[in-house]
This record gives sequence, structure tokens and C-alpha cells, in this order.
Amino acid sequence: MKITKEQISNLIWIVAIILIVFTPVGFYPRVWVNKIVATVISPSTVDEDEQTTLKNYNWNLVDLEGKQTNLQSKKGEVVLINVWATWCPPCVAELPGFIELYSDYKDKVTFAFVANDEKEKVRAFLKKKGYELPVYFQASGMPQELESRSIPVTYILDKKGNIVVDKTGAANWNSDKTRSLLDELISQ
Repeated sequence: MKITKEQISNLIWIVAIILIVFTPVGFYPRVWVNKIVATVISPSTVDEDEQTTLKNYNWNLVDLEGKQTNLQSKKGEVVLINVWATWCPPCVAELPGFIELYSDYKDKVTFAFVANDEKEKVRAFLKKKGYELPVYFQASGMPQELESRSIPVTYILDKKGNIVVDKTGAANWNSDKTRSLLDELISQ
């Protein structure tokens, strides 16, 4: 049986796709693809009549230095919560936008980047990238309204606890749309 150039080419493509999708070698290409996707997707708000209100703010979190905090202390503030992990390509892809947004809004909005990962991996990742974000780990179960089966997931809560953004997957968090929304929520 003779193998044609077309069959060899097809085999090479199949092997490349398998490497990208199913091996660690494919992590960075997946991050790159998600970065492209994130640049064009700006998160949308939840229609007002479909918004859920966070009833229970009781959620214990611990930061990288071991300091405990509870989301309860942020009740009445505009809060942005992002659940992410270092091993998640869409999570890694959207972080640069969060860095810029956090830089401009850290004194006006409460940010909580909740890592679904090992503390030392997160610490090494942040150091390698030079990212300075308020990163936390769960010390208790999260409120039911914030539970999700996938990451990244990002929520923006208004001052009344309404979940005005509930976005799964990578997005451009440094968009004019997001900034306008935050400005509007801050002014309320």
C-alpha cells in the first residue's frame, strides 16, 4: 500500500490537533486562541428581570498571605468576582484585561480573583507574569448564586447585591462597555 502526500499531510494535521487539544504542549496555543476570542467578546449584563440577588454574602476567603476575609464585609459595594485557575487557558487569556481594569478601578470596586488551584502554583504564576491582583482561595463554600460548573466565570454585583453580569468563558474585561457599566454601578 502506497501512502500519498495528501494522506501524510492529513496525518500531520491530525497529530497537530491532538497535541494542541490533549497535551500540555497545546496549553499556550489554546491561551492564544482564547486571547483572540476574548478581544472580541465584551461581557453582557443580565436583563434586569432575570437578575439574581445574592442573598447570602457569607463566603470565607483567604489570600496568598493567609489573611482571612469574608465577602460579607463587602456588602453594599460594587464587587467583581472572577473564579479562575492557572491550568485554564481561557482564564489565563483574559487576565491581562483584568490587570488593566483592576489598575484603574481598584479603589472604586472590590475585586476578588478566586483561584481554583494550588496556592504555590498561583504564587509562581503571578510572580512569573508580574501580575498583582487580589487573589483568594475558598475557605468555605461559595454562595449558591455564585456556583458554576465551569471556569473562568465572572460576576459583577451592584451595591444591592444584584448579579448584573454572569459570564462564563473568556471575555474582554477591559472594554469600554465594562468600564461604562462599572462607572454606572459606582455612581448609584
